[in-house]
Amino acid sequence: MTALESGGDKPKHRRPKLLFLTRSFPPARVISSVRTWNIAKYLARSGWEVTVVTPRPDIWRHVEDPVKAANRIEGEGIQRLLTQHHWRFLEPDVLTCSTRGLAWVFGGVCRRLVRRLHADAGIGWTRAAELACASLTPNDVDVILATGSPFSSFRLAKRLSDRLGRPYVLDYRDPWTDNPHALSRPSEKRIRAERRLLEGCAAATVVSPSWAKGIDRRFGVASKLHVITNGYDPEELATIEPYAFGHFSIVYTGAYYPPKRVITPVMAALKRINESGPTVTDWYFHYYGSEEEHVRDEAKKFDLLDRVVLHGNVPRRQALAAVRGANIAVVITSVEEKLTKEDAGIIPGKLFETLGLKTPILVISPPGADIDVIIKKSGLARRFSGTESDRMKSFIVEVMCGRSPRSGEPEAYAWEKIVEKLNEILRKPLRMVAGQV
Repeated sequence: MTALESGGDKPKHRRPKLLFLTRSFPPARVISSVRTWNIAKYLARSGWEVTVVTPRPDIWRHVEDPVKAANRIEGEGIQRLLTQHHWRFLEPDVLTCSTRGLAWVFGGVCRRLVRRLHADAGIGWTRAAELACASLTPNDVDVILATGSPFSSFRLAKRLSDRLGRPYVLDYRDPWTDNPHALSRPSEKRIRAERRLLEGCAAATVVSPSWAKGIDRRFGVASKLHVITNGYDPEELATIEPYAFGHFSIVYTGAYYPPKRVITPVMAALKRINESGPTVTDWYFHYYGSEEEHVRDEAKKFDLLDRVVLHGNVPRRQALAAVRGANIAVVITSVEEKLTKEDAGIIPGKLFETLGLKTPILVISPPGADIDVIIKKSGLARRFSGTESDRMKSFIVEVMCGRSPRSGEPEAYAWEKIVEKLNEILRKPLRMVAGQV
């Protein structure tokens, strides 16, 4: 493969070609699409010719403005290789499939079998993606980047790497065989598969230092590991107008993961506020997400139903507008008092967007976690353990009284800065292979 093309009197460098394997990508309304979109966007601006292998938009149960998303993708010069998705019944909450009759019954049996066998529910996509990539040749690809989950995309990256003779890089959005939210221990077969894939990759990126240490502790691949956190896109946030709540508002957006990620400590703090009669009496807690039952149950337990507003699932821009308009945004990693090695690396992606929106943040996390470094640098957030409801109350009352924390250096977590490091990681195997890209 020639790295230089003729361009008049002086040589012109050919743009390196990246094949990006990601099931989550706009217009899919899933939080993982935020990371993959910004990676593709800013790598394209860094000189890469990016081709994203991802499912067709109609395969997703929830999408956001497919036409606008397509125009945005095309405007950045990003190509998409759109695929089918088999076995969608394995993930009916996010993928379109039949929810009636025998099809639903059959799907239920298959879902239980997949859980029992600890199989990857996303395997139906990677099989389809491999078929979509069948016509690719070595001239079409310089580097393969795969993001997980589903972690079957890592296996696909290895197969394509073997066929095309191109290096592959793995992007861990979450841990694989050591996931803190996993309901069961991984099989030895899966651990061996992760080991083989890490041994064969050119590099691997992880979203937090603790998770990188955990992977190295299990597999001894420190030289290949790099921390690429999540971040925020200033261009996107600049278009977000704050929602006018008309009262003091505390906002939580997204999912819970009981028993570690629950709203209980916040409700305990709000009950104390409700009983003490603070300076600001017109206040409400707003929840944006699908787990309204959990919030309603906890609000009822603390006699706060009249102080809670449930909005359900909303488009991303609406959720961001709520965070920008909020007086306080809540981010929870774990309500446990003791920090575990696995929980130490949890840094919810919405933290970075809240920093970019410059909204004060109430963080619930055990002391000593990776999130502490970001909190200190940002200046906007205050961290509490899950048992410190009295301190949470004091913080909320301070903000009610106009004493909000001041923003520090959130710019370090802008995607444009973060992708500078990823760009270098991806170009390193090119230099090793070609010596000149």
